[in-house]
Amino acid sequence: MSSITFAAMGLRQELLEAIAQKGFETPTPIQQKSIPAALAGRDIMGQAQTGTGKTAAFGLPMLQNVEPRKGVQGLVICPTRELAVQVAEEIASLGKFLGVNTLAVYGGQSIEVQIRALKKRPELVVGTPGRLLDHLRRGTLRFNDLTYVVLDEADEMLDMGFLDEIQDILTQCPPKRTTFLFSATFPAAIQDLAKSFLKDPVIIEIAPQERTELLIEQRYYEVNPRQKTEALCRVLDVERPPVALIFCRTKRGTDDLVSALEIRGYTANALHGDLSQRERDTVIGRFRQGLIEILVATDVAARGLDISLVTHVINYDIPQDPETYVHRIGRTGRAGRSGIAITLVEPRELKQLRFIQRVTGKKIDRHFLPSLADALEVQKQMMASQLIEAAQQPVSEFIDLANELLAEQDSTYLVAAALKLLSDKGKQLEEAELEPVAGTVKVKIPRGRSQGVRPRALVDQITARLHLKPRQIGDIEIRQSTTTVEVPAEYADEVAALFRRDRQQYSGKKSRRNRW
Repeated sequence: MSSITFAAMGLRQELLEAIAQKGFETPTPIQQKSIPAALAGRDIMGQAQTGTGKTAAFGLPMLQNVEPRKGVQGLVICPTRELAVQVAEEIASLGKFLGVNTLAVYGGQSIEVQIRALKKRPELVVGTPGRLLDHLRRGTLRFNDLTYVVLDEADEMLDMGFLDEIQDILTQCPPKRTTFLFSATFPAAIQDLAKSFLKDPVIIEIAPQERTELLIEQRYYEVNPRQKTEALCRVLDVERPPVALIFCRTKRGTDDLVSALEIRGYTANALHGDLSQRERDTVIGRFRQGLIEILVATDVAARGLDISLVTHVINYDIPQDPETYVHRIGRTGRAGRSGIAITLVEPRELKQLRFIQRVTGKKIDRHFLPSLADALEVQKQMMASQLIEAAQQPVSEFIDLANELLAEQDSTYLVAAALKLLSDKGKQLEEAELEPVAGTVKVKIPRGRSQGVRPRALVDQITARLHLKPRQIGDIEIRQSTTTVEVPAEYADEVAALFRRDRQQYSGKKSRRNRW
């Protein structure tokens, strides 16, 4: 497919400025096919994976035609609060120069706060099905001026049992509208939904590119936020990456991290938006030539960066959304090579990590931070390899001196001294004692003896749905109408959400809706 620019699509200048500021250069395949069709007023049924730029594919056409201060003109329906917030933030950043307001509404947030925000008449609303219906029934959300409706991650919403809610919302939307449906797959239920609510849609299917993440080992380390830099350095001490790309959330963060790495002997440079084009070209050139072993970058600065030999991508700051995660880790594992993607996660960020895993459909394995002994062992092995490699080179000019030393000194001590000299010239190991992160927490469940809760059935139901083993579940205290169960801290939110969603009585019987 021939490439087309954003400018050639006829987008407003305000949108082009926002696109340039975000660092987007060339539209992705889904954007190239969707945006022109949407601007022509066609309904769209698009199949594309996470990380393909779907949000801009439907967000830009809506923003192109939105009229400020005219009420809600665009509606995006998402399966989860996390995705709703992500989509709202992305659309808001694209429309920042238009004076357009985008509002996210979802369960778990005060509905009174949302009602006050809706009274300010935002032009675009992004929400989850349940909360959107709640506002419609209260009359706090009206569709009189609605011209665009988007179903994002439609297959995910159907899998979560939202079909009735989606149909209810769509029947209340004006018949004269443009509707976009985006889904990773097109099962029969999605096709039926499209037949009912889309008018002669343009079918867009983006063939999945070679899944580079299949070649990438993905893992995460849970870290103490007070020792995040020390934890990173410990990982670097053990991994010894030849070429690594580290992502930080802010420009200040990149500069601070580069300083910390340089103190420890690493050759590192920062790449962020405050650099001039000449400085950027110099940094990237040195990185490509191997003169810099670690590049610390922000997401915007790294856009368009194509360096094929990156062995490690490290998320020092966890990405704010799954698409960013996919883009980041795609910087390694290029051209059929293997790669390693590492994410440092603070305890409060574990929920975001689970969200990324669920949306990307790829498990990110948990690893435990290496110890100082592990780092020392790796260092010893590396020093030994360097010494052996040097011995295979021409060394005749040093033979006489070596014989003199051996005549006077013990050979074992001489080799040990040579290794020590190599070690002293290497990078300084991180010697801090890394503090452990939180262990387990107790989660209260709104079910108890009166609902038939039994310990064995409770354990079976938790382990059947989550990546937990029975031995990871601790004390269970069953009261009349509530139950407290002890679980690993990183699973607390998932366990609580699991029991909020399910309406069965937790008696050990299978739900008629087969949710378990």
